[in-house]
Amino acid sequence: MSSVRVLVGTKKGAFILTADGKRQKWQVDGPLFGGWEMYHLKGSPVDPNRIYASQTSGWFGQIIQRSSDGGKTWEQPGTPAGEPTTTPEGMPKGESNKFVYDTSAETGKPLTTHQFYDGTQKPWVFKRVWHLEPSLTDSDTVYAGVEDAALFKTTDGGQSWHEQAGLRAIQGEKWGPGAGGMGLHTILLDPTNPQRIYIAISAAGAFRTDDGGKSWKVITKGLKSQYMPDPTAEIGFCVHNMAMNPKRPNVLFMQLHWDVMRSDNGGDLWHEVSGNLPTDFGFPIQVHAHEPDTVYVVPIKSDSEHYPPEGKLRVYRSRSGGNEWEALTKGLPQSDCYVNILRDAMAVDKLDSCGIYFGTTGGQVYCSPDSGDNWQSIVRDLPPVLSVEVQTLA
Repeated sequence: MSSVRVLVGTKKGAFILTADGKRQKWQVDGPLFGGWEMYHLKGSPVDPNRIYASQTSGWFGQIIQRSSDGGKTWEQPGTPAGEPTTTPEGMPKGESNKFVYDTSAETGKPLTTHQFYDGTQKPWVFKRVWHLEPSLTDSDTVYAGVEDAALFKTTDGGQSWHEQAGLRAIQGEKWGPGAGGMGLHTILLDPTNPQRIYIAISAAGAFRTDDGGKSWKVITKGLKSQYMPDPTAEIGFCVHNMAMNPKRPNVLFMQLHWDVMRSDNGGDLWHEVSGNLPTDFGFPIQVHAHEPDTVYVVPIKSDSEHYPPEGKLRVYRSRSGGNEWEALTKGLPQSDCYVNILRDAMAVDKLDSCGIYFGTTGGQVYCSPDSGDNWQSIVRDLPPVLSVEVQTLA
């Protein structure tokens, strides 16, 4: 029987939740890296034992951790063989902090986007890695979206990371931070075209490459924002999240700062599909693993009140690709609930009866093993949940 492994990143460590295909009884392991912000964990779709994790601290900086045995043991790739990965006090040494960003290899001219750029090629210590996206074909290749916004890639399992420099050349001087910082938080890989990648930045917008990262284009046509003084601007949109179904990668769904959006042509043009949602503000968006027109969002009240409308925790599902939405509430608290669900804190599994998962800032992780009809809390009282990802295991 197939099983699932849920990777949960929190403000004070990581947790691994496992269950069989029925998804009724759960084993909880953790906390891993207790006390550290674990911004994102994600497993390789090629090797179920390979997991990458973004570990960060205001005191000790950014660490990339890697597991090759399903999360039982971890290592810091990039640390020289034979050298300890921790200080005598037991803290990580930060050897994997050495991300190298390019000067002009991709663009032919220096990049002067942000104040940290000084025109040289050297190790760059930045704020954090927001999102890790392992390759669909190679367990040693991973993309990383960071703050301040840039895209990095490793092809050696995290030992070295190099910037995909062409991205910041696309009007990078106009990018600005959202309320949570200027993070590159979404990376979507097209399974039918290995040269095509989509990314999103808050608050810059959405971008696409069709040549593996050498060149990029802005894909924000059709987006609107009341906060931007220039209605014709391409750059400056606060995109919260994007999602696709691998069977139909040309159709994208987006949770914008306000509005739920859809594109049927790879991001070239967007149209609103918020429909009858109680509010179209939120952070995560996901697509059913087997039904490309079934989409999930979790509305919250507003950009200043980050909690569910009326204190009722409701996931909304559209089976028509947007516009018509239904509230999914069975098993979720319907009074006095004032949690938030962050952009990377929702995921789906690939089992026949597609499971939907999300974590809250109140430390709960919920699962619906039947595509959203019924929910259960599979763990409670964790630190605030930053990310939820799922591995479907044979």
